[in-house]
Amino acid sequence: MQVPRCQISLLFCLLSYASSFGTRYTPDWASLDSRPLPEWYDEVKFGIFVHWGVFSVPAFGSEWFWWYWKVALKPEYILFMVKNYPPGYSYTDFAPDFHAQFFDPDEWADIFEASGAKYVVLTSKHHEGFTNWGSQTSWNWNSVDNGPHRDLVGDLGAAIRKRSLHYGLYHSLYEWFNPIYLSDKQSGFKTQEFVEKKAMPELYDLVNRYKPDLIWSDGDWEAPDTYWNSTGFLAWLYNDSPVKDVVVTNDRWGLGCYCKHGGYYNCADKFTPGQLPNHKWEKCQSVDTISWGYRRNMKLSELMDLPSIIKDMVYVVALGGNYLLNVGPTADGMIAPVFEERLRGIGAWLKVNGEAIYSTKPWRVQAENATVPVWYTSKSSTVYAILTSNPMQNSFKLLTPKTSHNTVVTLLGNPEPLKWAPLQTSGLIVLLPDLPFSPAEAWTLKLHAVA
Repeated sequence: MQVPRCQISLLFCLLSYASSFGTRYTPDWASLDSRPLPEWYDEVKFGIFVHWGVFSVPAFGSEWFWWYWKVALKPEYILFMVKNYPPGYSYTDFAPDFHAQFFDPDEWADIFEASGAKYVVLTSKHHEGFTNWGSQTSWNWNSVDNGPHRDLVGDLGAAIRKRSLHYGLYHSLYEWFNPIYLSDKQSGFKTQEFVEKKAMPELYDLVNRYKPDLIWSDGDWEAPDTYWNSTGFLAWLYNDSPVKDVVVTNDRWGLGCYCKHGGYYNCADKFTPGQLPNHKWEKCQSVDTISWGYRRNMKLSELMDLPSIIKDMVYVVALGGNYLLNVGPTADGMIAPVFEERLRGIGAWLKVNGEAIYSTKPWRVQAENATVPVWYTSKSSTVYAILTSNPMQNSFKLLTPKTSHNTVVTLLGNPEPLKWAPLQTSGLIVLLPDLPFSPAEAWTLKLHAVA
């Protein structure tokens, strides 16, 4: 039987519509967890985390200042307020001094690009509830109505994307002192007024307005994902949002979700697995080991130095993770010179050694401890052996690689092939060139055609 032309056209339209729509995900973890992670995330490896908010004004102790002062009642926070502020001073009184008068988003973006980072994640809202954009559900407790009187999320996003970096947004689901949230909490989370009026409207607004490539969810741990309506939001995000094909999410969507559900896994702050995980993961780490936000009372001894940062990043990438390194800007919008120095130092190292980091995969062996610690990454038929300590000699043994007559060994940053000889069973001994090895850096041997 001949099919009428109108029906054929309709059939083609329906098939085209279904094809363009792609896989549909249902609001349950079995379906959502089956979504493939967008490829860009695994390729970029290194990103910058930025914690910035009203907590940057007191800039004392931690970005949890409000909580430690009013709930945990930590003596040092109480004493800080007694010594420096008049009686009756409230946390909300800090907001007008979050003026960000020196904030230059292009300058920030230049520093982040110079670091070698490929994505940037900004706090759109921390647990204090202050939003760094003009949220309509956060009246007068946002950066447009108060403090800077500008859209910090939008301004930084525009600068980041001019440099072809990926832009992500951190968002805290809960707010310490929001009365609606506290009411839901009092009910044992049997009511969801805060989710319906505050948390979810803000997430949808952030996605539709700024189209982030990554959503770094947090503040979820007091209530299950069913309270947050997390699976419903993620189904919309993956199916129908303007970033459905590129967006990446973490695993902080409710009590019990860590290391179990979501896109990639954070598992815990500064998560450091002892072996290769079976799921894509990320380590978030702060240059200031005490706080994520800026502290006026930080000491140099409390900051990670450049060698420690590089070793940490190499460890993470060798075990298949991404490395998200945090800096906390000042309330007036400056990235402290000591943070800038660290970031530019990483960038200088990556200009030479980035081939062993970007777009690599874990090798069959992730590490060995021969003369000095070595971490391995791989790319096609090439293996990279990253030396995280000075070998202090002109020859170096690698015990794991299996060589052939086609094997070529070079040192990244030095184009000349190195002399090498195979060991008896597996491995090789490499003659290192007369180069200024520094204990402050890590060096990379590139091994082509090894097994």
